[in-house]
Amino acid sequence: MSGPFAAEPVRIRVPATSANLGPGFDSFGLALGCHDEVTARVTTRGLDVTVEGEGAGHVPLDEGHLVVRAMRRGFAAHGGQPPGLAVHCANRIPHGRGLGSSAAAIVAGVVAARALSRVGDGDAPGHRFGGNETDLTLAAEIEGHPDNVAACVLGGFTVAWTESVPDQAEGSTMRTSAIRLEPLPAIRPIALVPGQQLATEQARALLPPSVPHRDAAHTAARAALLVHALTARPDLLLSATDDRLHQPYRAPAMPDSRMLLSALRQAGVPAAISGAGPTVLALAISKYTELITAMATERGWSVYDCGLDRDGARGVRLGR
Repeated sequence: MSGPFAAEPVRIRVPATSANLGPGFDSFGLALGCHDEVTARVTTRGLDVTVEGEGAGHVPLDEGHLVVRAMRRGFAAHGGQPPGLAVHCANRIPHGRGLGSSAAAIVAGVVAARALSRVGDGDAPGHRFGGNETDLTLAAEIEGHPDNVAACVLGGFTVAWTESVPDQAEGSTMRTSAIRLEPLPAIRPIALVPGQQLATEQARALLPPSVPHRDAAHTAARAALLVHALTARPDLLLSATDDRLHQPYRAPAMPDSRMLLSALRQAGVPAAISGAGPTVLALAISKYTELITAMATERGWSVYDCGLDRDGARGVRLGR
């Protein structure tokens, strides 16, 4: 196809993510080894969206699809909309479970739009590329918070933040930044997924406008400790994942998650609610793996022993 858009389709692979990890509310993220794939190409007209796997038969197949919405924002940021689009989504990340399915869709859409707009990457079929800082900022703007999207873009363990920076045209603008740290190989995240969903908006609505100072201080100390525990001292993970900022307030919306979380921690397993829930994330070392699986399966929960993703969002240009 002629014009400013790439003629070749692109395929983007994006990981599931677990945010917060207990005390790192809206900041910490961990990329998991479970992935969605999006294949997208520019066409001469119209919009064709297909979905297989998670969400098939339930998500919209028009401009309301989250990947398409993110692509539209990405195309707008890079200069304009293509004449038509074909998008295929192969989804493996559970929806509405606190494993970053919306962040994955947004990041896939943003990265795909940049690649199809020929911004910053090679054009040759077979060329491989990843996410960048521009993708991160735009994805965080769409998502509304940076924790999941940072881990999705960068992989590994991430600490993300948003700050106001000077802008000549507007006086100031918001920019999202993140650092990526390498979790210890001995730590294996295991996602314990219940059958029911929980909307992020519902979980956020339970948060109070203020918390006691002692709880804020407790959680700040644990968040700092968690950075060290994940990267150097896994024996400190149980203490480091103890949160008083958001999990206690959300617990009434997910009583089964609260009970499993309590049982795991009482058994000495570092665990936290994954994102807004209701999934429980266990940060396992080898001696706890069988115990974690047994405690989840006896409750009828699914076990995603998917490990870590260390690469983040990755794309490739396909041949015609």
